Formats: sequence, C-alpha cells, structure tokens
Amino acid sequence: MKALVIGGTGPTGPHIIGGLLERGYQVTMLNRGSRDSSAIPPEVERVVGDPHFPDTLEVALAGRTFDLVVATYGRIRHVAEVVATRTGRLITVGGPPCYRGFANASANAPSGMPVPTAEDAPRVETEAENRFGYLIRITEDAVMAQHEAGRMNVSHFRYPVVYGPWQVRPTTLLWVMQRCRDRRPCAILPDGGLSLMTRGYSENMAYAVLLAVDQPERSAGRIYNCGDDTQFSLAQWVELIAAEMGWPLEIVPVADAFASPARDMMQFNSSSHHQYLDSYRIRHELGYRDRVPAAEAVRRTVRWCLENPTETEEDIAAIQSHYELEDRLVAIARESSSAMAALSHPEEAYHHAYAHPRERGLERDHRNR
Repeated sequence: MKALVIGGTGPTGPHIIGGLLERGYQVTMLNRGSRDSSAIPPEVERVVGDPHFPDTLEVALAGRTFDLVVATYGRIRHVAEVVATRTGRLITVGGPPCYRGFANASANAPSGMPVPTAEDAPRVETEAENRFGYLIRITEDAVMAQHEAGRMNVSHFRYPVVYGPWQVRPTTLLWVMQRCRDRRPCAILPDGGLSLMTRGYSENMAYAVLLAVDQPERSAGRIYNCGDDTQFSLAQWVELIAAEMGWPLEIVPVADAFASPARDMMQFNSSSHHQYLDSYRIRHELGYRDRVPAAEAVRRTVRWCLENPTETEEDIAAIQSHYELEDRLVAIARESSSAMAALSHPEEAYHHAYAHPRERGLERDHRNR
C-alpha cells in the first residue's frame, strides 16, 4: 500500500507518518523542502513540490498514484483537484476559522461562536465577513464536492490550536515561559483568562486522523472537529505552564478591550469569546479518546520547548516589549479592585428554592418555602 503525506514536518506530521508505517504503508512525504525533520524516518521518500499551486503539484506527482493521500498543508482545494485522478482515498486537514463568529465575533447573534460549536454550525458566508474564514469554507466545500461527485472517498478534519513538539510558533507556551524566565510576578489576561479555546496535543490529533485511515467507510464523506477530550481555560493553561516552569504567575484580570499585551494569546488576535469545538461526532463515530491526557501533554510540551528552544532574540524582545504596558495595566487594575472592594457588598446566605420540611404534615418548611 502506498500513502502520500502532504506536509509532514509540522507537529502532527511525524505521528501520522509513523502511524502509516506501522500500518504497513510505503510512505512518501511531499512539501516545499524548506525544512526536514529528524522525526521522519529515512526510509520515507521526500518529494519536493509546492502544494499551493496545481501546476507545481502536478509536476511533482507526475505519473504517480497512491492508495491514500493525507493532506495537512498547502491549498487543499488545489490538492484535491490534482490527486483526484491519483488516489481513491483522501483525508484533508483544515481548521475552525470557517465558523461564523470565529475571527469576527460580531458576525453572529449573539456575538461569538455557539458553545460548543458542532460541525454543522453556521459558517462564514462571504469574503466581506472574514476573508480567511471564507477561503477555508470554500476549500472545505471544494474538497467535499470531490466526495459527492464520487471521485474519491474523502474525510475532512478541523484541527484546533495544535500544541506539542515541532510546532512552528508555540505562542501560548513562549508567552508564559518567557514571563517565568524573567521572574515576572504576574500576567494580565483578558477577562481573567476564562476563555475556552479548543486545543489538541499533536500526538492526539494525529491519532484522530489515523482513526479515519482505519475506518474508511465509517468516516467517508464526514467532517470532524478535533480536540483533546479535556480542555482548559486560558488561565488554566497559564497555571499549568507556570507550574512546570517552577514559577507561579499571579493572573490579573483586565477587560478584554484593554488586554493588548495578551492579545497574542487569542487566535487571530481576536476577542476573548469562546472558541470551543464540539467533538461528539469523532468520539462517537470513530471512537476517539486522548492517547496522552491533556495535563500531561502540556507538561511534555513545556519540557520539549525547554530542551529544544526555537525562539529568537527578536521573539524574546517582542514578548518583553509589552512588560511596561502590562505593569501599568496591573497598577490600574489593582487600583480599580481596591476601589470596588471599599464599597459595601451585602452578602446573603444562599438557599435553594425547593422546600425541605423538618416535620411531617407541614404545608411550608422552616424557610417558608
């Protein structure tokens, strides 16, 4: 059996390729050749070709056919066109920006994405609404049209924010880790960091894709949201990373509109609205369960980043450039909190509304319920 993996050197690629090799596939990896990975075994054939354009991809794949193509990179709609005559099975990877409200919260009513967001939730309708999300949406449509036309058996995966080894830009990890290295006493987070944003550990997300490899009929023509079984709020992410770094960071809440030093922590520098995907379908149709528990996956990723630093001096300087503003925002937040704490806040004991009489035969209990 022959498999083609387009991409391959990102966080999930080595795990996907390793899983295909374990399943007996002869694997070819195609990408632009800008980087390789020592995690890819030498027996995997490397083919250089640009999957962003149909003509360059046609040249790279001239005269070749495959039993399976897994496309994790490039302009996937062009990939689908080119491989439609070269394979009967295509698995593609995209992401959730196609959902209405993902990058432009005000496009939805109420604002933001539904919580959780299922695969059939409304998607971006026009380029004016959000250009990037619209391009992802029409790419999905083009890919699934290949399945509907009977040209290939197609399955599509919407990856969340993927973390783990080999991530090109692990923003959340670096944002927190650098503050710990610099012994910052606290960090501001929009709205206290209560935002939920679906994330997935690289090994777990590769496993999700491999489930479709193993179940081609069950996954035929299906779109799946992906993500770890357990999800953490932004504040919990900071807490987990800081704990592994051995330096506790106090979280100082700041209104989302003014939390600019933490804007990189939100996808597309967007608002603090939730971006929480419903993963019911993949769990119940394909049997997905995390291979690595999420808390342990975060710890592993921190350790990998410490052992394999990728940040440049420019990256570090960009993070540190926000410290002065962050300090001023912390001072203002503490002032505001002190002023609010000085007000009288009447506290009443909570009692639920249902009666619980202490004696038989009473119409009302001791709290007149």
